[in-house]
Amino acid sequence: MQLAAMSSTPALDLTEDILRLKKERNAVILAHNYQTGDIQDLADYVGDSLGLAYQAQATDADVIVFCGVHFMAETAKIVNPGKTVILPDRDAGCSLEESCPADQLEAFLKANAEKNYYVIAYINCSGGVKALCDVICTSGNAVKIVDQAPADRPILFVPDQNLGAWVMEQTGRKMDLWQGSCYVHMEFTRDSINKIKDEYPDAVVVAHPECPTAVRLLADEVCSTEKMIPYCQNTPAKNIIIVTESGMLHRLEKECPDKNFIAGPTDKCACNDCHFMKMNTLEKLHACLENLSPEVQMPEDLRKAAEAPLLRMLEQSK
Repeated sequence: MQLAAMSSTPALDLTEDILRLKKERNAVILAHNYQTGDIQDLADYVGDSLGLAYQAQATDADVIVFCGVHFMAETAKIVNPGKTVILPDRDAGCSLEESCPADQLEAFLKANAEKNYYVIAYINCSGGVKALCDVICTSGNAVKIVDQAPADRPILFVPDQNLGAWVMEQTGRKMDLWQGSCYVHMEFTRDSINKIKDEYPDAVVVAHPECPTAVRLLADEVCSTEKMIPYCQNTPAKNIIIVTESGMLHRLEKECPDKNFIAGPTDKCACNDCHFMKMNTLEKLHACLENLSPEVQMPEDLRKAAEAPLLRMLEQSK
């Protein structure tokens, strides 16, 4: 007996189908520097939180696909209430965001109302925290934002104590710091960075300001992920140790192909991944474009309250 030929379904080309869906949905794909290389290569724009905020504000797309963590997609929704904002994985969170719950910040501000704090929030926070603040900042513009803060009011900087401490060093402005931190950058230690420096004695060290003080003191340059690119392009050094989340190396290797980038190690491993950032995959990106879900939605009163300090940041950063 002759068997009927089995029909075979051709394997889906994820990249090709993502691009098809993007066109059909009139979507823009925004990706943070910490995303995996395959997602970065597909994105319309890759950047840090400040660059992504500008791109989200300026886009004429109907759909914003945010490949990053939840607070980033929420930020895009805050400045684009009429657009559909989706992200590949709703559970992609942030340890910094979790370290400063809005109800705890609200209670602290009420308990210290007599201080009349000027509240500056690092963008790595929830919409609820943004709504309680006077202005937002990113690691790329924090010094500029703090320099423009009213001189007659004490500053409360939330939620990253390491970024806040670095900004105080740069500006000379005293601030009270919320005791939050990024779990990824806290994994870097003085010993782990000294060890890699011993292996590459001619290398320069570039570190993110979310790193602890002991690590920042070992760096030749401390800056945001976006500012790492011109620094690495312009330094005469060929070997460059990058002390931040590992996804940044993909972007740097594309932008600076003549340099040798070495991932800053921790005491446990040779590089450092954010498990939240790495929750996004091409498969999830495809699914969210196909289903227009998970979608970010916010109550309008909360969105409007969070929008004011965000727009203040964008204006003060120009």
